[in-house]
Amino acid sequence: MLKPLLLLTLITLSIATACLAQGRPASNSRKAVTLYYKAEEAAQARDFDKALAYLDEAIERDPKYADAYLKIASLHRAMGNKPEVFENLQKGLTLKPFNAGLMNSYFDLADLYFERGDYENARKNFELFLRGKPRNGRMTDFARQQIQSAEFAAEAMTKPVSFNPVRLPNNVNRFELQYFPSTTADQRHLIFTARAGHRPDQDENIFVSQYRDNQWSPPSSISPSINTTANEGAATISGDGKTIVFTSCNRSDSQGDCDLYISFRSGDEWSKPKNMGTVVNSKAWDSQPSLSADGRTLYFTSTRPGGIGKEDIWMTRLNEDGSWQKPENMGETVNSKGRDMAPFIHVSGSTLYFVSDGHLGMGGLDVFMTTQDNKSKWSVPENMGYPLNTHADEGSLFITADNKKGYYSRQEMTEAGAATIQLYELDVPENWRSKVTSTYAQGRVFHADTKKPLAAVVQLYDVSADSLVQQVNSDKVSGEYTIVLSEGQQYALYVSAPGFLMNSLSFDYTSRKSLDPVALDVYLKPVKSGAAIVLNNLFFDTGQYKLERKSKTELDKLITFMQQNPAIRIEISGHTDDVGSDADNKVLSERRARSVADYLRSNKVPKDRITSVGHGENRPVKPNTSDENRSQNRRIEMRVL
Repeated sequence: MLKPLLLLTLITLSIATACLAQGRPASNSRKAVTLYYKAEEAAQARDFDKALAYLDEAIERDPKYADAYLKIASLHRAMGNKPEVFENLQKGLTLKPFNAGLMNSYFDLADLYFERGDYENARKNFELFLRGKPRNGRMTDFARQQIQSAEFAAEAMTKPVSFNPVRLPNNVNRFELQYFPSTTADQRHLIFTARAGHRPDQDENIFVSQYRDNQWSPPSSISPSINTTANEGAATISGDGKTIVFTSCNRSDSQGDCDLYISFRSGDEWSKPKNMGTVVNSKAWDSQPSLSADGRTLYFTSTRPGGIGKEDIWMTRLNEDGSWQKPENMGETVNSKGRDMAPFIHVSGSTLYFVSDGHLGMGGLDVFMTTQDNKSKWSVPENMGYPLNTHADEGSLFITADNKKGYYSRQEMTEAGAATIQLYELDVPENWRSKVTSTYAQGRVFHADTKKPLAAVVQLYDVSADSLVQQVNSDKVSGEYTIVLSEGQQYALYVSAPGFLMNSLSFDYTSRKSLDPVALDVYLKPVKSGAAIVLNNLFFDTGQYKLERKSKTELDKLITFMQQNPAIRIEISGHTDDVGSDADNKVLSERRARSVADYLRSNKVPKDRITSVGHGENRPVKPNTSDENRSQNRRIEMRVL
């Protein structure tokens, strides 16, 4: 679609030239015509009030004086009075038969109908404009697109999406303007941008509300380190609540107009924000960021060169060394020739929500969703329908990890006639939900001996693909961590820190099951003689000792551990449950342990640093009284010698 400034220019020029195109102003009253010409003289002298007075008198003498109404519309356009433009265009064009010379007036009236959500009359007048065979290609393209949008909107309104938005309580909506809501993965913190009012001295700041005792607390400034006298807003927070990226404009360290800044939380304190630098930020407008759950992928809006439309959505990833990659445009599937803005990536990473006026919609900025396939390709964006989308501009949408709750902002008018923006919560309809539902594992990491919190790296791998899908750090003050788990995946979770044995955990969500949050504290054992861990992500077929391919992630982690600790020796021990004979179980456990040791040796771990042994069913960790207990007794352990 055309950009707003271009459209305004086209409309202004079209009305200003409307009367020239239609020829001599016709009326049955000679006095009315005389008054019309006096109005033109007054308008040329920039005395619009006098010109309007002459035209009002002309209409009193001839109430069906179409040209006078059209001239009044052009004068009110110059004065910025849209309601009067709309009213007088309606009156003037209704009184005239179709005239190709009036096609620009049809265009203007169609656009004003569209602004009001009157799709049928908008369509009719755009068709009259096209019937006049216009030569302006951009106006022609715009009219055709708006006709398509009007037809789409009319159809969408016959099939409304049922959802019941509920305004958040006054203790949250305590500002005149609040928008860009989002939550942490555990939904305990609501982050949004707010302004006390419209005045220039009332700047944007970032606020946070906490969910306590089944209600949201009054919001407070997220941090004095982040909020300043400049504008800070459009913030995004990682799933664990420890990384925030936000927009700030015209700071002393700005690369351009508005830039992206990053800050990290340790305990209850946020670090001093840093400009994300020239690799991420440009000299253009960079804003509206959205972080992936682990804070390692960032989507944002930018007007930088190289885009497809005026505003495009871009994406960048974090390198292993902590630097960010050069941003990539998300391409023509997502980005249009119009405005594509306010991206939100669901914590599952499978679905992107954004607003656009360039894809087929209901007018203005509509909310769309697109999903990612296994080859990292995004689907054609889908309009999320009426009544979330209307003829007006819509804002950003946020959907929680479990796909149950959504948050968005909506513009409203107060009784005094002032514009306000309020936050709403909704139950997410089925067809709006992310392709993948997610939950989270949350807990703390401790030193196994001292029980003090530890700063550790928490990594989540897709064992089928042997790929790292998330990585976060536990808080060095509290030991807290949060990591997102999504349905349809089998995960290996590793918690590690220098000088400690890694902790290996397994989560299998390949079959549909309850995605309840997991509370999981982790205790890391120092690397010393006698310390042992269970290797929970080594897989064998029943009764077999050959390692399955999805064991590779764990095996490679063991190799890395041995490389990082070149002085230690380890024992790999195999254990079984009590199913089968003692002798068979002893042999099976020995062979399974040997398979692990052989893999390490074949990958340049010296033979003299590894021993293997099988204990069969002789050392159970649980009584063999249930399937769950037996699954824990079937294990491979690693012990430091």
